Amino acid sequence: MSSPYSVRAVQSRSELEQVLTLQRRNLKQVLSPEEMHSQGFVTVAHDLPTLEAMHALAPSIIALQGSQVVAYALVMPRECRALVPVLEPMFALIDGLDFQGRPLKEQRFYVMGQICIDKAHRGMGLFDALYQQHHEQLRDRFDCVITEVSVHNTRSLRAHERVGFQTVHTYPDVTDTWAVVLWDWTAPTGRVAIHLR
Repeated sequence: MSSPYSVRAVQSRSELEQVLTLQRRNLKQVLSPEEMHSQGFVTVAHDLPTLEAMHALAPSIIALQGSQVVAYALVMPRECRALVPVLEPMFALIDGLDFQGRPLKEQRFYVMGQICIDKAHRGMGLFDALYQQHHEQLRDRFDCVITEVSVHNTRSLRAHERVGFQTVHTYPDVTDTWAVVLWDWTAPTGRVAIHLR
């Protein structure tokens, strides 16, 4: 049976607008503590000009059901650090970390800007499919992808570990305690092919 979803790069402004709509519904400040614990949450709110500038550098990945965006995974190359000032401390922190004996700032990496799946479409394999599409689309350009996950967002941390991420650093700031996680694309992953339900 074929999947009801397609997973691909963003192709239009209207798709970016749908990403923002989905983001707004899943921001930490609009969810109850129970929802955040059981379903996860996103922290940073973007605007359309920022997403368009990010998209021009490297298109983000979306999952669609028909023409409706039901999930997204934002691509943030290092050139994006000036676009989202609230993330500058994260980029500065990454620049000071080592991975496998080499400074990360000397390696080819990008940051997963944010990943989010509409509540009605969770548990369908979309998280893994989004990351698989990232790997297929970007592995020739980058050696790894890095992101931060709140240590309180246990659903997201478990999902990242399942895909292949490992925690390389943990630190507190004024808002939360964060795990810096990295998926190394230069190592054999042994990951099973993704199948959408």
